[in-house]
Order: sequence, then structure tokens, then C-alpha cells
Amino acid sequence: MSAIAELGDKLSKLTLAEAVQLTDYMKETYKIEPAAGGGGGGGPAVAAAPAAPVAEPTEFNVILTGFDAAKKIGVIKVVREITGLGLGEAKAAVEGFPKEIKSSVDKKLAEEIKAKVEKEGGKVEIKPV
Repeated sequence: MSAIAELGDKLSKLTLAEAVQLTDYMKETYKIEPAAGGGGGGGPAVAAAPAAPVAEPTEFNVILTGFDAAKKIGVIKVVREITGLGLGEAKAAVEGFPKEIKSSVDKKLAEEIKAKVEKEGGKVEIKPV
């Protein structure tokens, strides 16, 4: 069996979720976008126009996604410092993860907050707004 046939057989067995992951991987790694349409094709092949550059996000949300139970107090303290919440509110925020602890901040500040929380035992994600 040829390598192309083997690859085709593997691709045909992907679940929808795996196909989406493959699409994202191809976009990020190789800058390959899926073809538009999906019809039977019929016309001559035409070179696609270069895709417009995607604007980089400038604002990010910092989300607490978990913490080391042994370091809970340190995480609560740093969340209080970052958010300005009272002790009870910060404790509830930490215990109620995933929880947004800072919203609409620039990339540099988001990375600083992430580093500060992770140093105290928290787990953080940064997501574009």
C-alpha cells in the first residue's frame, strides 16, 4: 500500500474533534489553511490570494485554573494582592477555580501575574479577550 493510501486511511478514521485538532496544528505549524467549500470541484485550479494577517491579540484574561493544596494560603494572598479582594472573597475565588483573576490586561502584565501566582503554587492560563 502506498504512503498516500495509508495516510488517507488514517485521516478517514479521525473523529470530528481530532480533525479540528489536526486543522489547528496545520495552521499553527505550517501556516496551511483548509480549502474553502467542499463541493465536487470542477473548475480549474486557481492560486489562492494570500490570507490577510491575523491581528495579534493585545488584551488578555488571567484565569486561575487550580492550585497546590499545600500552598493554598500563598495563592489566596497573591490573589488578594492582584485583585484587591477581601480575604473571604479571595478565598472563595481560589476555591472556585477556574476563576478569572484579572481581565483585559496587556501581555506583559498577564505574564507577570501568571509568574507571581505560579510562584505561590497556583496554576494559571492566559487567554486572549
